[in-house]
Amino acid sequence: MPAELLRINAQAPEPELLRYAADFLTRGCVIGIPTDTLYGLAADPFNLAAVDEIYRVKGRPETRALPILINSVEQAMVLARATPSSFIRLAEEFWPGALTLIVEASHRLPLKVTANTGRIALRWPRSEVVVRLIAEFDGPITGTSANISGFPPCSSAAQVMKQLGERLPLILDAGDTGAALPSTIVELRGDSWKILREGAIPVADIQRALS
Repeated sequence: MPAELLRINAQAPEPELLRYAADFLTRGCVIGIPTDTLYGLAADPFNLAAVDEIYRVKGRPETRALPILINSVEQAMVLARATPSSFIRLAEEFWPGALTLIVEASHRLPLKVTANTGRIALRWPRSEVVVRLIAEFDGPITGTSANISGFPPCSSAAQVMKQLGERLPLILDAGDTGAALPSTIVELRGDSWKILREGAIPVADIQRALS
């Protein structure tokens, strides 16, 4: 049975639709959601059955960790541990926005979410749908791209429907995100940092923030 496609206002998401979507997350489902970059797959990162379902839906190798979306720096600090000073500097400069930061994961996060690496990718997107969905669900959600592994990422709900419509119960449709690039990924280890993927935020901007 194909996914339910639910139109939602990107700037002012309707509370009843957010409650409806959060209920799917509470029940351990994986749903398609818009972000400020591309569409993502949202699930409860603390529910191991839901985490398993994401890997199944995407056909993603379990050796690849799942990024986590949050809606505050405080929420990020609960999921991370021993964050370096560069974490706060980058978070203050680029969050909410298209920056993913990889740091040591808190022991409270299931190791499976980190692909047994003990490290976690965190992002606070500039998306009212995501920020308010996290508030409604009352916890962080996964944010891996909504596509089959190896296939192009999706900037619209229609593209998600085409790739994953038969594998998801619900896709929130906020229109085309207009984004051509994913988030920039920066890995932080102590005083050192490394760009793992240059995306919407140029490397030069990261360098400037950390210099």
